[in-house]
Amino acid sequence: MKPLENLQKYDVVLASNSPRRRTLLGDLGINFKPYVIDGIDETFPDCTPVMKIAEAISLGKAEAYKKIIDGNQLVITADTVVIVDGEVMGKPHDAADAANMLRRLSGNTHHVVTGVTITTATRQSSFSAVTEVEFAQLTDEEIDYYIANFAPLDKAGAYGIQEWIGYIGVRSINGSFYNVMGLPLQRLYTELKTY
Repeated sequence: MKPLENLQKYDVVLASNSPRRRTLLGDLGINFKPYVIDGIDETFPDCTPVMKIAEAISLGKAEAYKKIIDGNQLVITADTVVIVDGEVMGKPHDAADAANMLRRLSGNTHHVVTGVTITTATRQSSFSAVTEVEFAQLTDEEIDYYIANFAPLDKAGAYGIQEWIGYIGVRSINGSFYNVMGLPLQRLYTELKTY
């Protein structure tokens, strides 16, 4: 039996514009369609614990899809945040913001948290995955090179671990590498087996 054959009864939808999430989900061998509703509110209650913010946002995204889900769709929503010194970093607004974020991560340890929600017409589950990442000290030249030659603006914390900055900057990692890319595959696979 093929892994995740249980999903054949669903039309799987990945509600994400992230090319990394799309590649990772496809690499699991899942047939899916990407579909994104524009303008979804990504706010969360002020009282949300910092380590639960990504999951709260993924649940909020799922609510928008619940309104249009049909009987055989399974929708996966996700959100990733970087947390350093108790502060959440989302995606940078511009190159200067990206440089500031990378300077904060330089020589420091941070957490990458991805919240994932799986929704069908009759069931919903969600979880958070946490990975601890330690960065080496980065020079201004290294930061500037990365920003000029790669695409930090579409990434939480302004970096992609699978890119040049990850090669030279990541000293150690504790947890899922794929979580840092935006989709904790092992945990997602385990959850999807139950559907």
